[in-house]
Amino acid sequence: MPEEQGEMAPRIVAGADGSSSAQAALHWAVRQARLTGAVLEAVLAWEVPIALGRFGTARDVPREDTEFRQAAEQVLAEAVAGVADAAGGVEVRPQALEGNAAAVLLAAARGADLLVVGSRGHGGFAGALLGSVSLQCVQHAPCPVVVVRG
Repeated sequence: MPEEQGEMAPRIVAGADGSSSAQAALHWAVRQARLTGAVLEAVLAWEVPIALGRFGTARDVPREDTEFRQAAEQVLAEAVAGVADAAGGVEVRPQALEGNAAAVLLAAARGADLLVVGSRGHGGFAGALLGSVSLQCVQHAPCPVVVVRG
């Protein structure tokens, strides 16, 4: 769909958390974007960790959002650099957004043509077929979802 005719280019959103599974998903998304002429949004979600006290109560944790945001942006930059050669003429828009990974990806996928995620990220437990984030995306995404196994 050419933008010159007043139509937006197709948009693909891909989760990019630095894991091998997410990197495989990002590579897949780059190839798909090249085939369809889509813009690719590489999205990384980050949160400030919460420390819990002895009985599960939240303790005061210094909120150094800037440090967490910078670390997230660095991981995202490395992930995007890892697909730069394959991207060729694909426009890749990196976005490091604060929030729960599934919620951030689902929000980013609104209006997208496709959401691409890895089957396992940095969380969850080893025996899961799908990670909790990919499962949430499959169940609730407003667009088609591709889950790429790493």
